Amino acid sequence: MADIKMIIGLGNPGKKYENTRHNIGYKVIEVLSRELNIDIKRKKFGSLFGSGRYKDTVLMLLKPATFMNRSGAVVAAAIDFYRLELENMLVITDDMDLSAGKIRIRSKGSSGGHNGLQDIIDKLGTSEFCRLRIGIGKADVIDAVDYVLGRPREDEKPLLTDAVQEAAEAVLCWLQFGIQKTMNRFNA
Repeated sequence: MADIKMIIGLGNPGKKYENTRHNIGYKVIEVLSRELNIDIKRKKFGSLFGSGRYKDTVLMLLKPATFMNRSGAVVAAAIDFYRLELENMLVITDDMDLSAGKIRIRSKGSSGGHNGLQDIIDKLGTSEFCRLRIGIGKADVIDAVDYVLGRPREDEKPLLTDAVQEAAEAVLCWLQFGIQKTMNRFNA
């Protein structure tokens, strides 16, 4: 039987949030959707959902259609429905504590103050799941909420575009080789 893995990209639904820093998890899912020819237009679990194959893996891509801070119920419903082991789930999100364009992948950890991750941790009752964080940098003078919900500056756009592509490559590495090899390669 093929492995089943789920990739969840966090963001906020709607045109208003489409190209904001907070929606970088959605961007990675969109890249993976195109590269792997997986349509993510079905509505399931309160998300946009698609499934396909990558090598010997059945792969599910999710973009929760709830707001970022309420992603946990969507993730828990999908995990429960497929009876998926948490080691087969990867959550992709933005991170203000990483400089713009840096990525970090971990096998577990705290939310680091990220409300979307915290909601997933709360709903699953554990922080023992893989997460890939994409640095969006810190807010210098504006409020953190305004910063994450704002659009990147012109000088940040190429960094974040490259980071989204690198994150998609990290996801493919994770699918094929697991968390340890992926951390060794992408957390350098």
